[in-house]
Amino acid sequence: MRHRFKLLFTLCSLLVVCYQPAIAWSQSAPNPKVVEGAKKEGEIIWYTTMTLDQSKMVVDRFQTKYPFIKPSLFRTGGGPLLNKIFTEARGGLHAWDVAVGRGEMVLPLIERKLIVPYRSPETKMIDEDLVDNEGYWTAYYVNTYVLGWNTKLVKKEDVPKTYEALLNPKWKGQISVDTEAYGMLQGLIGLWGREKAVAYFKRLAALDPVPKRGNTERVQLAVAGEYPLILAYNQTIQRLTSRGAPIDWLPLEPAVVQVNPVMLAAKAPHPNSGRLFIDFILSKEGQQMLSGFQRIPVRKDVDPDPPRLFRGYQRAIESPEGYKDFDGTVKLYLDIFKLR
Repeated sequence: MRHRFKLLFTLCSLLVVCYQPAIAWSQSAPNPKVVEGAKKEGEIIWYTTMTLDQSKMVVDRFQTKYPFIKPSLFRTGGGPLLNKIFTEARGGLHAWDVAVGRGEMVLPLIERKLIVPYRSPETKMIDEDLVDNEGYWTAYYVNTYVLGWNTKLVKKEDVPKTYEALLNPKWKGQISVDTEAYGMLQGLIGLWGREKAVAYFKRLAALDPVPKRGNTERVQLAVAGEYPLILAYNQTIQRLTSRGAPIDWLPLEPAVVQVNPVMLAAKAPHPNSGRLFIDFILSKEGQQMLSGFQRIPVRKDVDPDPPRLFRGYQRAIESPEGYKDFDGTVKLYLDIFKLR
């Protein structure tokens, strides 16, 4: 797999032009051989890190579309999911067909030969930096790190607009950071190089930011006025912005974008059902469901809600190939912010 960490500048006006010729072929017809094979298998088992309520809606919609396939799902966090897959494999159990998880899962699964390439026909509607050139993974949805601010505490004209501006000493003690935002550090290492990225994060840590785990609770605390600025996922902030909460966000460009990949098991008990399921979740219908969840879909012909979640700003796609030393990145992040 070639290493890819690409910058992509997207303008809504350009996207509109690009979409027009693609409308007629924006969704593929199911492969008849795959459908026939799936009918014989009659089942699909999906391991995922996506929230249980949303995952359940996805499998329910899939079963409505393909009533001859009985879907089952198992949901947990990224680390526990990887451990479960490894433990099962060591015991000779190969129970799953499709996995959706975090980017750092990909390389360990490839190294242990637990996933195989599958390039869905739906990938023609997905930017190439969101699709592995060897077919081991395709982005199902993405998360973008942005800067949020409490609109009652900070005027828009005073909000830092760049990474450098965020380091102004006046923000000392007023920035919320996630204790597990390893992906942001990893992304900036890929973008700037290790030396510059580490130096930047050390300067950020010198501002005594407020560390706390997770996005949802931290965003709620920002709304409550616990801190004026927050580094978090834009879709988490936008959910409250859309409800009229006093919080908004902007991208520090290029914004680091994390990929949440979908992968096919090497020893899938139901490989055709697995392929059909991957085709479904990457289809226009499947991606529109993500938009309805206020997640960020990856298809060119499906806008997030609102579109600015993934349109109109310069972005740095954090490819799973960049996680060659994820454990080292975790240790580095924890050391920089003195979290252990």
